[in-house]
Amino acid sequence: MKILIIENEVYLAQSIATKLSEIGHVCEMCTSTRDALKSNSFDVVLLSTNINGQDFNPVIETFKNSIVILMVSYISNDTVSKPLSAGAKDYILKPFMIEELIRKINHYQDYDRLKKRNEAYDKYLTHNFSSFSGEHDFENINFPLLISSSYQKHADSFAFEYAKKKNLPLHFITLSDPKSMSEIESITGNSLIYIIDLQTLKKGDRKALYSLLKDKKAIVTSTDKIDDNELNVLEFKSENKIFDQGEILPIEDYVKFIVLNYQHKFPDTELSKKLGISRKSLWEKRKKYDIIKKK
Repeated sequence: MKILIIENEVYLAQSIATKLSEIGHVCEMCTSTRDALKSNSFDVVLLSTNINGQDFNPVIETFKNSIVILMVSYISNDTVSKPLSAGAKDYILKPFMIEELIRKINHYQDYDRLKKRNEAYDKYLTHNFSSFSGEHDFENINFPLLISSSYQKHADSFAFEYAKKKNLPLHFITLSDPKSMSEIESITGNSLIYIIDLQTLKKGDRKALYSLLKDKKAIVTSTDKIDDNELNVLEFKSENKIFDQGEILPIEDYVKFIVLNYQHKFPDTELSKKLGISRKSLWEKRKKYDIIKKK
């Protein structure tokens, strides 16, 4: 990582830079906040609050996308509280062990990486489930819950949306994993367990699963009808009944479904290519099925 050290005690700054450089970081040093504002972007900024007469807010604002860690000799509103309120991530009290500083740097680096990854996953899931979102009564759900749907994405959308609205950590488990039962048993606390592939279990194993879930907040899904179910049931059926027929679909029905549900996502050139037909054939099928293209 690229690290900026703002410290007027030159010997201390050099000592920190040397030790951080030894483990692969690239360090630059400056002795005033004015000089710091002339610098380029950095992953981490180590800001000493012992520099008399300096305004730290411009530094924190300039490097608001960096990990700003305060290096302080004493704790007060000016050295800690105000800079933290302005956007600094943390502080370390002088004198400190370099290992503790490295631990803080690594912690916030991991945090930022996970935060960005989570934002990307959340954006992807929102996009991926956009066509399945609907009005669900999340306030009157009795757990453990079985969602029966021949189309897995219906259940996926429901579970992820529930966890997001209730701000719950979510544990994803597939029953095709041999270790799934022990994993379910080990989960405690106020979290949501999302379990798929109930249809893969034998009847005896399903009984054992029901017993494990009695006191847990769990959503279980199956793409097949389960007759021995002991859970609360919520059944989803696709709007066009395409995925609820329990049989191989005629090509024409499949094409009709795809056109109805994806014509607003893809231009005709791309949609016809995905279906393996010409644009003229796509136009003819719209006319045949009386499908109006949405503008």
